[in-house]
Amino acid sequence: MPDHAVELRNVWKQFPGPAGELVTAVKDVTLQIADGEFFSLLGPSGCGKTTSLRMIAGFELPTQGEIYIHGRPMGRTPPFQRPVNTVFQSYALFPHMTIGENVAFGLQMDGVSKPEIAQRVQEALAMVRLPGYEGRRPRQLSGGQQQRVALARALVKRPEVLLLDEPLGALDLKLRKEMQLELKRLQREVGITFVFVTHDQEEALTMSDRIAVMSNGEALQAGSPSEIYERPNCRFVADFIGETNFLDGAITAHTERTATVLLPGGMTVQAEVEQSPRAGSNVTVAVRPEKAHIGAQPGAVNQLNGRVANVVYIGTDTHYDVVLPGDQHLRVREQNHRPGSAPLAAEGDEVTVSFSANAARVLTE
Repeated sequence: MPDHAVELRNVWKQFPGPAGELVTAVKDVTLQIADGEFFSLLGPSGCGKTTSLRMIAGFELPTQGEIYIHGRPMGRTPPFQRPVNTVFQSYALFPHMTIGENVAFGLQMDGVSKPEIAQRVQEALAMVRLPGYEGRRPRQLSGGQQQRVALARALVKRPEVLLLDEPLGALDLKLRKEMQLELKRLQREVGITFVFVTHDQEEALTMSDRIAVMSNGEALQAGSPSEIYERPNCRFVADFIGETNFLDGAITAHTERTATVLLPGGMTVQAEVEQSPRAGSNVTVAVRPEKAHIGAQPGAVNQLNGRVANVVYIGTDTHYDVVLPGDQHLRVREQNHRPGSAPLAAEGDEVTVSFSANAARVLTE
């Protein structure tokens, strides 16, 4: 069996617009999803992630390109003939059926024998930690339990790939966080490929083996959570995943891995660079707030002087908004390690903000 559970090759999807024009929802997306991987499609509303998932499921067909599942081209294969199953945000449980009947429904449609159905329903409900719930009705279950039933109904058919379209979106925050861990545990236990659609950055970082960040129909970057967070390849990815400072400037010098950037106020920053831009090129330096520190730090090549404009204490840490010469803002997040520790600076203080070169990244787009 091929290493790739799912592969999209140069996939486009266009829909007719209200004036007869073509609207591009997915633009030339090429992705490989490994067998047994928890893979997330992440992006804001309208970025093409759900359309991509629906094309894998067969609910939509590509305008151009091809989708492969374990090396087999799907072409115009209808959804019920694809080795996938989908879990939706709405659960879509039949209210007039018991939980056991809901989970068994797909197997009954496939003509599976009654003894095998009974055994597989019990196995599926045990898998989602709902053993003995066969006789209950959906209305007797909480939202989290209904979501588990929807998962059991999808898994009972033993698909090669499970597709999940924002399945936790209807849950409250506490239950949503619990279900994130449950989903990841379940994926590891069953060992099949999960393709998960979400707009929630923390959710994707928590659960995924790899993430593809999408915007305007394009897959901008695919990689592990740490790669996406620590080494974003463009401003959109850096801005969408977590909180980021952006300092605009121009390249004055560079080596193979490090560039020196002149900021508008006359100070310079050293930062990691993937490609070697020309001297004089206008670029953006991205710095995560937790990678910068108030005060001079040993070994930190970047020491920027500024004035504290705002201090916000939020319990676990304190946030500082520092204004640099040239009116650029640099947010700093310092953890509160010691009980009752006083802020490192007050509003109006002149301070030095320190960070290392490998904590900063040059973005050229």
